[in-house]
Amino acid sequence: MSYLELHDVSKTYGDGIAQVHALQGVALSVDAGSLVAVMGASGSGKSTLLTIAGSLEDPTRGEVFVDGRPLSTLSRNGKARLRRQSIGYVFQDYNLLAGLSALENVSLPLELDGVAARKAQGVALEALEDFGLTDRASHFPDQLSGGERQRVAIARAVVGGRRLLLADEPSGALDSTNAEAVMRQILAACHRGMAAVVVTHDAQLASWADRVVFLRDGRIVDQTMPAQRPEAFLADLPNA
Repeated sequence: MSYLELHDVSKTYGDGIAQVHALQGVALSVDAGSLVAVMGASGSGKSTLLTIAGSLEDPTRGEVFVDGRPLSTLSRNGKARLRRQSIGYVFQDYNLLAGLSALENVSLPLELDGVAARKAQGVALEALEDFGLTDRASHFPDQLSGGERQRVAIARAVVGGRRLLLADEPSGALDSTNAEAVMRQILAACHRGMAAVVVTHDAQLASWADRVVFLRDGRIVDQTMPAQRPEAFLADLPNA
């Protein structure tokens, strides 16, 4: 079942001859448990797609559905609550708070949502354990490597049962070894049932995805189709 759906979504900035059409009639669905990679040149609309999918911006035209709910029907506070509870973001520059430890960075979204500090930190520690970072929980961001900081950022994005992961060039600042490790962690989150959209310029990393969508000038110009599962081939066989 699709957890994220974009129906004929367009986004225009400016007026008159100064108009910029960042997205034009984009239709996209992402199932729970699946990873979709988005590729395209700079200025093709990739980041705008993520901000609209995550309710940080409203489309000029069209509708976005998250878990079946049209975002246009949510108030500003309702969208903020949806982001806290259901949507995790991962950015190329990590966006970790320098004055907080790895554990505190991961537990903060839970505490902001009203979870008691002790319980939030217990859940956050479990998330860090999933990413092999238990021994780095008390370290501050400037004491962590780039790969460790990105893993902390992903742990923060998936903690608390969030269902949608939106990642904007999460491996762009990493070497190939750490980039692969980050993609493994995102894929593991999908295997636990998350829907994920990852913007990347790296074709090798995009190959990890179930589907790759190509954007050009704000339009989807091509996409790979997911491979058929084994049972689909069995269904095509004649009855014995």
